[in-house]
Amino acid sequence: MASVGETDTTDAPEPAPKDVKLVISASSLGTVFEWYDFFIYGTLAASGIIGRTFFPAGSELMQTLLAWAGFAVGFGFRPLGAVLFGYLGDRLGRKYTFLVTITLMGIATAGVGLVPSYAAIGMAAPALIIFLRILQGLALGGEYGGAAIYVAEHATAGKRGFYTSFIQASVAGGFILSLVVVLVAKLSMPDAVWNDWGWRLPFLFSILLLAISLWMRFKLNESPVFQAMKASGKMAKNPFVESFTYPGNGKRLTLALFGIAAGLTVIWYTAMFSVLSFLQGPMRVAETPAQIIVGAGAAMGMGFFILFGWLSDKVGRKAPIVIGYGVTLILLFPLFWLIGHAANPDLARAAQRAPVIVAGPTCAYDPFAVKQADQCGQLLDYLSKKGVQYTKAHAPAVAVTIGGVPQADTAPAALDAALAEAGYSLDKVTPKGADIALILIGILGLSLLSGMTYGPVAAVLSEMFPPQIRYSSMSIPYHVGTGYFGGFLPFISQYIVARTGDPYAGLWYTWGVVLLALVVTMLLLRERDLIKD
Repeated sequence: MASVGETDTTDAPEPAPKDVKLVISASSLGTVFEWYDFFIYGTLAASGIIGRTFFPAGSELMQTLLAWAGFAVGFGFRPLGAVLFGYLGDRLGRKYTFLVTITLMGIATAGVGLVPSYAAIGMAAPALIIFLRILQGLALGGEYGGAAIYVAEHATAGKRGFYTSFIQASVAGGFILSLVVVLVAKLSMPDAVWNDWGWRLPFLFSILLLAISLWMRFKLNESPVFQAMKASGKMAKNPFVESFTYPGNGKRLTLALFGIAAGLTVIWYTAMFSVLSFLQGPMRVAETPAQIIVGAGAAMGMGFFILFGWLSDKVGRKAPIVIGYGVTLILLFPLFWLIGHAANPDLARAAQRAPVIVAGPTCAYDPFAVKQADQCGQLLDYLSKKGVQYTKAHAPAVAVTIGGVPQADTAPAALDAALAEAGYSLDKVTPKGADIALILIGILGLSLLSGMTYGPVAAVLSEMFPPQIRYSSMSIPYHVGTGYFGGFLPFISQYIVARTGDPYAGLWYTWGVVLLALVVTMLLLRERDLIKD
C-alpha cells in the first residue's frame, strides 16, 4: 500500500526562477481578483445596500439577515464547485481549470451589478441575486485549490510554504481591493448617486479584472507535476471517487475539513467581515471611516500570511497552526473588547454605567419577523435596530429599566429620550486618532492570528494528498469547511447578536469552531504524514 509520500515520486522538472516568479505573480493576482469578485458582495452587504436594494422591505434587520443569507448561499455551493472543478483539475490539468473558474466568476459578479432592484422587478431580484451567488460559489470552489496547487507544484525544495503563502495573502488582498474600489467609487460621486446606482460600478469593474486575469494566466504553462504524472500514465480515473477510497484519505479529509479549513476560515472572516459589520452596526461607526480603518488594518496585516508561510518551511506546518488556534481562544474576546471600546467610547461607557434590561413573561424575539408578536419582542426589535446592548429577564409584566431606573413610558420617543439622558449616543461616529490606533492594534492582533493559521495552509493541504487526486482531495474538504463553517459565520453571528442583545455574543460561534479545529489538528496532523520535498 503506497503512502502519500511514495505516491508523489513523479519525475517533474524543476522550473526556472523566472518561471516561478511568473507563476506566483499570475496565480496570486488572479486569486486577488477572484476573491474581490466574491467579497464585493459582502463589503456592500455590511453597509446595508444589498439588503435594501434586492430584498423585501419591512424590517431593516431582516433585510440585513437576508443579505447575509445570500452571502452564505455562495459559500454553500463552493463544495459542489470543488467536486466539479476538482475532477476537471485532476483529469484535464490545473491551468485550464482555473481559467474556466475565473471566467465564470467575472461574468457572475458583473451580473450582480446589472440586476434590477426589488422595487423594479419584485421577487425576481432576490432570485437572480441568489442564482448569481450560486455561480460565484461554484467558481470559487475550483479557483482556490487550483491556484494553491499550481504554485505548490512549482515550488522549489524547502520553499513550498513561502511560495504558497502569497496565495493566502491574496485572499486578504481581494477583500482589501473590494474596500478600496468601493471607497474610491463612493468618494468620486455624490451620496445620492452612490446610493441610487453608483454602488453597481464595483461589480461591473470585475470585467476589467477578468480581462487582466485571463491575459496573465494564458501565459502560464501547465504544472510540471501534472505534466510528469500525465506522461507516466498515473492519472486518476475518477478523482472524486478515489478521494474517498484512497488508503488513509478518510483521516486526511477529516483533518482538512474540521481541523484546517473550518478553523482558519472562521478566524479570518471574523477578523475582516465581523469587524467591519461590528463597527458599522453595534458600534455605530460611520460607513466610510469603518471601511477605511478595516481596509488599512487588513493591508498592514497581509505580511503575517507570508511570514508564517515562510516560517512553516523552517519549523513545520503544525506548530504555527496549533499555536494560532490556542492563542485565538485566549485573545478573541479581549481583542474585540478593545476594538469596541475604542470605536465608540461613549456608547461603551453608557452600556457599562446604565445597562438596559428588558423583562417580560416570554420576551420572544424573531429577527426575521416584520412585526414582533408581543410588546416585549417589539422592544427587543427596537433596541436591536438602535444597536443598544440589552439583557433579558423574566417578569410577570413587560418592563424596561435603564441604569436601574424603571421606564414608565416604553414608547420609542420616550425610550430615545431616556437613552440619551443615560449617555447613549446613537448617532454615527467617527473615531479620533488615538482610538483609531487602538482599533488598528485590535485588527492587527486578529490578522496575526489569521496569518498564523492561514499562512501555511496551502502548503499543508497540498502536501497532505497524492498528486493524482490532489485537486479534488484538497478542494472538497477545504470548501466544505470554508463554505459552511465560514460562509455562514456572518449570518449566524448576527442572528446570535440579534437574539441576545449582546454585540459580542456572536463571537462564541467563532470560539467554538476554533476549539473543535484545535482538538482535531492536535490529534490528526502529523508532520511525518506530509509529502516531503
